[in-house]
Amino acid sequence: MRRFALVQVDVFTKNRLEGNALAVVTDATGLTDAEMQALAKETNLSETTFVFQRDAATEKSRGVRVRIYTIAEELPFAGHPTLGTAFVLRAAGAAPEIVLDLNVGSVPVRYEETPGQPSFGEMRQRDPEFGPRHDAETIARVTGLALKDIDTSVPIESVSTGMFFTVIPIKTLAALQSLRIDLHAGSEYLRKSGGKFFYFVSRETVNPAARLHSRMLFYNGEDPATGSAAGCAAAWMAAYGIAAPNERVLIEQGLEMKRPSELFVRADRDGGTVRNVRVGGHCVEVMRGEITL
Repeated sequence: MRRFALVQVDVFTKNRLEGNALAVVTDATGLTDAEMQALAKETNLSETTFVFQRDAATEKSRGVRVRIYTIAEELPFAGHPTLGTAFVLRAAGAAPEIVLDLNVGSVPVRYEETPGQPSFGEMRQRDPEFGPRHDAETIARVTGLALKDIDTSVPIESVSTGMFFTVIPIKTLAALQSLRIDLHAGSEYLRKSGGKFFYFVSRETVNPAARLHSRMLFYNGEDPATGSAAGCAAAWMAAYGIAAPNERVLIEQGLEMKRPSELFVRADRDGGTVRNVRVGGHCVEVMRGEITL
């Protein structure tokens, strides 16, 4: 038998059994690509991460090597796996700042401590790349959204801080809460336009302290918290004045699926350039176990 230690955490929440669950294989040495994909399907979570231990000099210069899998594919970058994996590494005795060496490059995660509170980590994502803007009528047609529900006061735009999301603003909280879309047609449109997933947001929120209410549907399901998309939304908010430069604001997600999540985001804006995108949140450990193969 081969045995691999596994830690499961809930990310973007202070409360166990909320937020976005993540399974972390803390030493994946010896696992093949096919085995990692199969294990990600076995956990059946939004993502599972695999840590590959390296010598101290390499980790100091490049970071801890981590690979991220969904139930269907390997991703170059994702937010809640980055934050959650860094939390697990830090709990094992790592430094206050953790650098992960992902397929997209190095991503640092820095921690803030408040007495009596779970650890708060904030990752700095890649500087944003703003892609194509999208016509509201086209988006309504390919997603099945009602055109009247799309907020045309701000652009529908594809943004990447490591992976492209197409940010679609929705006028009302009620319309976003009752969201139904054609995932097949939407995925075909995204494939042709260069996006990965849609990220639906509304400036009407459940929590008055939140700046956006968000949802992300994918793989015929829903993601409770999407840190990579939240980084794109942070850049989008800074670009169009929804958030002030370097203002840390709250995005709420996961409420519809009973996994409430809190994502704290901010981005700098220098003239017309948005940079220094950061996404943060709390994380709590839920369980530990062992995989046998």
